[in-house]
Amino acid sequence: MTPVRSSLALVLVFCSAETLTMAGFALVPSLLPQFTAHWELSATEGGWLGGIFFLGYILAVPMLVSLTDRLDARRVYLACAALSGLALAGFALFARSFEAALFWWWLAGLGLAGTYMPGLKALTDRLPVSSQSRGTAFYTATFGVGAGLSYLWVEFTQSFFAWPVLFGIAALCAAVAVVLVCFGVAGGEAAPVIHIAHDRWSSVLRNRRILAFCGAYFGHNWELFGFRSWLVAYLTWTHATTPDAWTAMPGLIAALATFLAVPSSILGNEGAQRWGRRRWLTSVMPLSGGLALLVAVAGGQAASLLVPLLLVYAASMNLDSAALTAGLLTETAPELRGTALAFYSTIGFAGGFVGPVVFGMALDAFGRASQAGWAAGFVTLAAGVGFGRWAIGRIKPSPQ
Repeated sequence: MTPVRSSLALVLVFCSAETLTMAGFALVPSLLPQFTAHWELSATEGGWLGGIFFLGYILAVPMLVSLTDRLDARRVYLACAALSGLALAGFALFARSFEAALFWWWLAGLGLAGTYMPGLKALTDRLPVSSQSRGTAFYTATFGVGAGLSYLWVEFTQSFFAWPVLFGIAALCAAVAVVLVCFGVAGGEAAPVIHIAHDRWSSVLRNRRILAFCGAYFGHNWELFGFRSWLVAYLTWTHATTPDAWTAMPGLIAALATFLAVPSSILGNEGAQRWGRRRWLTSVMPLSGGLALLVAVAGGQAASLLVPLLLVYAASMNLDSAALTAGLLTETAPELRGTALAFYSTIGFAGGFVGPVVFGMALDAFGRASQAGWAAGFVTLAAGVGFGRWAIGRIKPSPQ
């Protein structure tokens, strides 16, 4: 395979590799009802199993992404894509208890820490400045493609294969991603060591605009991954309570909800460029928060009304995604982007850990077998994005 150099080809290679490394992303959320019954988990434990993936992410991402300021990000990406495959294979072979599942799923999250943002850094390092914003939008939107395809293939194969086989298939997909980037993207030079105020981290932490984007990303991921971690379980409970054709295949609905992230994220970045990033973000974040509350009170309605509402809500919560990440990149000097992305990812995916756990705690507190419990869970999602809106609102508009 000849290494590619054109901007379009680079975007296609990295987006394809990201999709492959995320083949296992929806395995635990999709199989959570099965794991809950098999291991007799409480809702809080189910939240921990969903959230531990992001705990692995936030523990590793400061070191791995900041390392891309000194090494070619492609090298970090390749090592961690291989680690993702190892973690998924380990889950397939050794996860026979709740505790073992926690460890292997945590390790898979660590692998994501070295592929998602380092992949973005490797891509933008190879793109001309004029292509970086749209390249970022397409790459971050591909997160939704990978997640959606993950929900989709798991939904249609879990009735034919035991769950360890599904984890093994996802491990093979990660291996293919390693091959694709290894042979399809040429290596780059190590970044020159540039000392800024003697400390890259202090330079980032003193920048209030960067901190605001990080806080907003925390709220965004709280809402997004809390929703994705519990959506299949919620639809499964809804179908068990009131059987309906709309909820008969919860994984399919979850896939559709996740696919909507792609156009929503890309259009969100275009909207931010046209109407101003801060103005856009402070408008769309309250929109998704309001829809979360609407879902909370509409849970007892017919599935023909509830499912479309869930899909609209899923689209709305991604209108800020690419706009936030592209905003962070434009606010940061090129030589600090790796460190800024490391901090951004750490804070943001801490929200990805908190969201599923707090949702599960609300379920346990108000009753996991009652509409009140699920309504309380969706209220926690509104609280998460509300925090994100507060954070981005703390910065003043950029000078014209």
